[in-house]
Amino acid sequence: MRDYKQEYRTQVARGEHPSRMERQRARRALDAKGVDRQGRDVAHTVALSKGGSNKDGYKLQTPSKNRSFPRRKDGSMK
Repeated sequence: MRDYKQEYRTQVARGEHPSRMERQRARRALDAKGVDRQGRDVAHTVALSKGGSNKDGYKLQTPSKNRSFPRRKDGSMK
C-alpha cells in the first residue's frame, strides 16, 4: 500500500500543484470514513479535461475506467 501521507509531505515541501494535494485530502477523507479504496482510483466527478474542477467532488473508479477516455474516429477525445 502506498504511503500517501509521505507523498503529501513531499508535495507540500516541493510546492506542487494544489490539485494534487486536494486529491490527497480526498483519499485521506475516504480512509477516515473506512471506505475500501484498494484497487481503485480517486477520480474527479467531472474530469479536469472536460472542464471540471476540484470543487466538483471525487468518486472511486477502476484504474482502467479512470485513465481512459472515449475517443472519436480521428483519435481526439470526445
